[in-house]
Amino acid sequence: MKRVAESTETGFVFHPLDQFEVKNLFGQHVGTFSFTNAALWIILAVICVWLLMVFGARKRDLIPGRLQSVAEMTYGFIHKMVEDVAGHDGVKYFPLIMTLFLFVLFANALALIPMSFSATSHIAVTVVLALIVFVFVTVLGFVKNGAGFLGLFWIKSAPLAIRPLLAVIEVISYFVRPVSHSIRLAGNLLAGHAVIKVFAAFAASLLIAPVSIIAISGMYAFEVMVAVIQAYVFTILTCVYLKDALHPAH
Repeated sequence: MKRVAESTETGFVFHPLDQFEVKNLFGQHVGTFSFTNAALWIILAVICVWLLMVFGARKRDLIPGRLQSVAEMTYGFIHKMVEDVAGHDGVKYFPLIMTLFLFVLFANALALIPMSFSATSHIAVTVVLALIVFVFVTVLGFVKNGAGFLGLFWIKSAPLAIRPLLAVIEVISYFVRPVSHSIRLAGNLLAGHAVIKVFAAFAASLLIAPVSIIAISGMYAFEVMVAVIQAYVFTILTCVYLKDALHPAH
C-alpha cells in the first residue's frame, strides 16, 4: 500500500514509499525467478564486505594504509564485542557475527546513496537475517547443553510458586526475538528514508525550499548515524542470544 501526500491547490503529489518498491530490473522472468533492485543492492553489499576484508587484509603492513586500518579496526571492535558479551566460548563463532555486522552496515550505508535501494528496510530481508540468528543459536544451545538449554526458561532465582508463570513468559519472549530483531532494523531504516523523501518533496516549493534543504541535511546526517547504530544493535543482540545459547542457566 502506498501513502500519498498531495495538495489539490498546487497539484503537488508525491509518494514517500515508492522508493521501497521492489522492481524487476530487466522485465523478464527466468522461470519463477527475476533479478530485482533488491537483489542488486544485496549483491553490492556482499561485494563491499568481500572487498573490505580481502583487500584490507591482503598486505598486512606494519604501518597500515587506510583500507587496512578500517578492516583491522572493524575486526578488533567486533572481536572484542563478541568476547565481552558472549564470553571466550563465543569467539569461535566470531566469523558469523562479523559477517552479519558488515553486511547490515554496508546495506544500510549503500541505501544512503541517492537513487539507491534500501534492502534492509524490507522486512523480508531482515526476517531472513533474524531467522538465521534464531535458528543458529537455538540449534547451538541444544547441541552444547542438551536438555539443559531449557534452563534458559526456568528462573531458579525466582520464588518457586511463580516459576511456571515466568517460564511461559520466557518462552514467549524467546520466540518473539526474531520478530523484534527484524522489525527494529527494518522499521528504523524505512522511517528515516521516508522522512527524507517527504522533506525532499517540499524542496520543490521556493518558499520553503531553504528550510527543506536544511531538514534534509540534518536527517541525512542522522541517517548516517542510524545506519551504523542499527548494525551495531543487530550485532550486539546476536551476541546476547549467542551467550544465552552457550550459558543458558539463569
